[in-house]
Parts: sequence; structure tokens; C-alpha cells
Amino acid sequence: MKSRALGALALCLFLTACGGGGGSGTAPRNLDNACSIVSQNPNWLRDMKSMERKWGVPVYVTMATIYQESKFISDARTPFRYALGVIPMGRQSSAFGFSQALDGTWEEYQEDQRKFRAKRDQFRDAVDFMGWYMHGSYERLGISKSDTRNQYLAYHEGRTGFARGSYNRKAWLVRIAGEVAARSDMYRSQLVSCRKI
Repeated sequence: MKSRALGALALCLFLTACGGGGGSGTAPRNLDNACSIVSQNPNWLRDMKSMERKWGVPVYVTMATIYQESKFISDARTPFRYALGVIPMGRQSSAFGFSQALDGTWEEYQEDQRKFRAKRDQFRDAVDFMGWYMHGSYERLGISKSDTRNQYLAYHEGRTGFARGSYNRKAWLVRIAGEVAARSDMYRSQLVSCRKI
């Protein structure tokens, strides 16, 4: 009995080590410099500009949101939940990829845009999803596409949650939304200075 329990514990620890927390995708160097990020990944800038032309969401709003959601890690996932501190009980949510889109919301995007091959760990698809979602928040909630703070709150809480003001009960989220807005302003100034926008 004792060896069976030890075996089960060893298996759990092994699965935890293999399952990881944030994913194996590599973040760009110097995440505090938008010019550095896009110079390391020129295709990303092209993809974000294409999304901006299509959906009207500024590059810097998208970049600040991606930073907060995934730190630009392609296969980022939410952490595991544990029972008794050691037994993995699945992840905190189905959020995955650059945009941390949930399974259901991603499927809604794929259906609406007829993009059934779109993948959350592909940058072009992830930013198109974000543009689509933020455009929807503009249409349904009247949130300006350059209003990073409120776009982020609607992105995090969902449009229904935002409309109900659910974020008002989450001081930590309001603080983070302010940080995302500040990062968006910083990224915008940097991108202007290096003539990327």
C-alpha cells in the first residue's frame, strides 16, 4: 500500500514536471522595449499592422495586452490547480497561446470568421482574434479601440462581465488594467521613436 502511494506521488510529480506552467515558447528579450520586440520579430509587426488595418485596434494596445496575457510566449497556459497541494486537478482555465483565448471564445471567433485552421499559438491568428474581440467590444459596449484600460477589462472579464461592472469588485484587476494602459502608452512612444508606427 505504501509503495502504491509513493508510486502515485512519483507519477504526479513527473506529470507536473512535464506539464509545466508557462509553456516552452520563448519570450523576446527586453519586453519593456517595443522596438526591440518587433525588431526581433519583424513578422509580428507586419501581422499587427495588418490586424490594425482590418479591425482598427492600434498595434500598441495589442502589444500591451499580449504582454499582460502571455508575455509573448506562444504556448502560454494557465497554471495547474492542485488538490492537497500535490495532486494536479487540471489547469485554472482553458486559456492558451499569445492571446490567452478561452476554448469557447476561440471557437466563436473561428466560426464567425470562418477560420477553422486558426491556431492560438500562431501570432497572426492570435492578434487577428484580439482585433476581432476588441472590435466587438467597441461595437457592443462603445469602448474606444485605443482605450487600452477598458478594452483590457472587457477582454479579461468578458463583455457581459464588463457591462455588469464585475471588475469593480476586483481591486487587483483594476490595478492591472491601469498597468496595461501605462504599458500601452510606453509602447506607443517607443514605436513612434523608432518609426515603426
